[in-house]
Amino acid sequence: MLKDQLTLEEGQLLIKIARENIATYLKGGEYVCTKELPEIFHEKLGVFVTLSINSNLRGCIGYPEPYMELIEGLLDVSVAAAVEDPRFNPISLEEFENVKIEVSVLTKPQLVQVDSYEDYLNLLKVGRDGLIIENMYHRGLLLPQVPIEQNWNIETFLENLCYKAGLYGDAWKDNNTKIYSFQAQIFDE
Repeated sequence: MLKDQLTLEEGQLLIKIARENIATYLKGGEYVCTKELPEIFHEKLGVFVTLSINSNLRGCIGYPEPYMELIEGLLDVSVAAAVEDPRFNPISLEEFENVKIEVSVLTKPQLVQVDSYEDYLNLLKVGRDGLIIENMYHRGLLLPQVPIEQNWNIETFLENLCYKAGLYGDAWKDNNTKIYSFQAQIFDE
């Protein structure tokens, strides 16, 4: 888990800032955060912003690695989720009124060391672990809440992780494949 857990109030502040940031961008402005921020917002942490309308995904972008301070990452990926997710058209200001925002704050991904691919089935846990897969030039990521929402077991989770990376469903069994796990604190509206 995160070294320092965010409080519920801090999580709700992340959502409020993400909403204000996206709304300001969609209205043609540039958001400036003038709030006094908790110290943890200045720690380098991975962050994802997921947008949905009526429980349907409408955008999801994030930084899996702790490249920048949480607040900087949040401001970047909240707008990106709204207008740069290549799977969707940019969100309009009218649509944005119906958007539900979810913010996931991530731990640093750790390589899962295994002797055999069967070990993944015992080491990884649905609902606890988010996963990143790498094989050659292919890379994919699924957040820990995805297999719960889709009612997947660990094997189905691994198969869909492969598909997300543009790999065959059983690529997780390949010796050249690396799998990293991470955890997340998830806040939603």
